[in-house]
Amino acid sequence: MNIALFTWEYPPKIIGGLGTYAHELTRQLVKMENNVVVFTMNDGTLKTRELMNGVEVHRPRLIDISEIFPEVVAEEIRRWGPGMNSFSNVFLYNLLVSSKIVNDLIPLEKKTFDILSVHDWLSSMAGITLTKATGIPMVLHLHSTEKGRSLGDGSKIINELEKKAANMADKVITVSNAMKGELIAYGFPSDKIEVVWNGVDYKKYSPDRVPLEKVQEIRSRYGVTQESKLILFIGRLTGVKGVDRLIMAMSQVLSRFPRTKLLVIGKGEMEGELVRLATSLGISNNVIFNFNMLPEDERIAHYAACDLAVFPSLYEPFGIVALEAMAMKKPIVVGARGVSGLREIVISSGEKQTGYHVNPYDPNDIAWGIDSLLADEDKMRRLGENGRNRVIAEFSWETVAQNVFRVYEKVVAGRS
Repeated sequence: MNIALFTWEYPPKIIGGLGTYAHELTRQLVKMENNVVVFTMNDGTLKTRELMNGVEVHRPRLIDISEIFPEVVAEEIRRWGPGMNSFSNVFLYNLLVSSKIVNDLIPLEKKTFDILSVHDWLSSMAGITLTKATGIPMVLHLHSTEKGRSLGDGSKIINELEKKAANMADKVITVSNAMKGELIAYGFPSDKIEVVWNGVDYKKYSPDRVPLEKVQEIRSRYGVTQESKLILFIGRLTGVKGVDRLIMAMSQVLSRFPRTKLLVIGKGEMEGELVRLATSLGISNNVIFNFNMLPEDERIAHYAACDLAVFPSLYEPFGIVALEAMAMKKPIVVGARGVSGLREIVISSGEKQTGYHVNPYDPNDIAWGIDSLLADEDKMRRLGENGRNRVIAEFSWETVAQNVFRVYEKVVAGRS
């Protein structure tokens, strides 16, 4: 099958889970002997066209349209301030890749595409435009929604783009049953929605790949002694991830386990607020911040160095970080209220338990989940083993790609 895949982020520029997903999915689709062409963003430092691991990647170079963009867009976008420049880049990216396909790749290079694989609203304009212009069927991958990300109504324009793309798509793939329910509640076409879980490379995310010396070096770097326990949070530092409530929970955890340390890794608009919160609670010595996006090898080593991981998201359609921690044999505590794919990843009781579900809005409940693990080292070890076994059985990227490809096949066969 010839697949055109549209994603805002793709290696070597990966910001979040979407970039990891797009990279791993395309890698597996190529292994399955498909031809995959990726259309993604360019910050001005990247090649506009190259072959990466069998994937043809196009990155049109953007130009600055900030002088004219405010004159031709809706009032809502003009009110975004600095955010308007980001939207103008997304808008231009969609137009450029659409033009590249209809003016160059199809008529001049004689490329054919069986399906358009469109990821989130960021690529929705290209998907809408191209499926209408070419008749090529479209599958829309929705990894989250604007309303969910904003914990409110969010942008009316982005909401409408998501809905319009879904209505024009032949199928909508989403990442969890929790998010499928969210989409249906928002009025998305329920008969089009298919659920395909995300995955993780469990061979790469393996504790056996990290030498003991590296683990000890990381723990020493953060001042974690042999007697201490290290809790890890890794992700975007934004309100929806619940990091502030995790820090509040640490006050209670430290009353029972005073040698415990929390390591917060990531970047986001809450960096200063989180530092001030730890200071105001008097727990600065036990909360460590690393405001960086770590290279993958370092991220894997940090999972190996921690004792447990906590992801108290208020809204999390899936949560690849939970899979990464489980693959590294770490027990985890996750937010499980509202739209939470984490509920589907983490088994919270029984013989196959991998962690605890908590109310992410309640620091008391987060503290309860952490305390329940710290109080029983044997249980922590057993839950970690269960987690890796579950990842291997249910969440490999090979399984993800096969399930996605089955949806693509169904769409193409239906059009035929």
